[in-house]
Amino acid sequence: VTLAKMAPGTDGNIISYDASGNPVAIATGSDGQVLTSAGAGAPPAFEAAAAGGKVLQVVQSGDMGAIFVSTSQTYADVGITVAITPSATSSKILLLLSGNFWAYQPGADYGNGLKMKMLRGSTQINEMNSYFDFPLAAARHAFAVTRVFNTVLLDSPSSTSAVTYKLQAAKNSSYTATIKIPYPVSSTPTQFYNHCRLVAMEIGA
Repeated sequence: VTLAKMAPGTDGNIISYDASGNPVAIATGSDGQVLTSAGAGAPPAFEAAAAGGKVLQVVQSGDMGAIFVSTSQTYADVGITVAITPSATSSKILLLLSGNFWAYQPGADYGNGLKMKMLRGSTQINEMNSYFDFPLAAARHAFAVTRVFNTVLLDSPSSTSAVTYKLQAAKNSSYTATIKIPYPVSSTPTQFYNHCRLVAMEIGA
């Protein structure tokens, strides 16, 4: 059958077959729609593409204004924050946290660690612990360590209002220690390696 012998149709239509095996024209869809199968015995149809799983926006925290220093077990703001406004209540927020810390412990004590928690506003959504692994020898000496931390969190704020995520930290035992985030250039730093970052990604439902 040549093109000249075929019946006229509409630009964009697709020829398929119905349940009886007869030719049938599939109505032209709208711009951006995709051809979707309806299963055996039914003609396909143009439908809107599924929106689930798409990255809708990405927001990154800015530089920390100063090194976070703590000798306490009480949580305090580190200075790593990011604000994002979801476009739908069904969206999820994927949080990617990366950074490092420096910790010093005198020889008198041992067994410290760093604890951190992520908050959405004032609501805690996750808590993390990292131990220093100081030597437990009988003759203890002053000791310093540097560590990196990386965390991936998936949150469901169920809101279209701006939400702010922030990191808090503290030491996780009563032993004497000093924690600094991020790793300082020197023991009395005026500069520091400021590559602690928090990234928030809105994921469409």
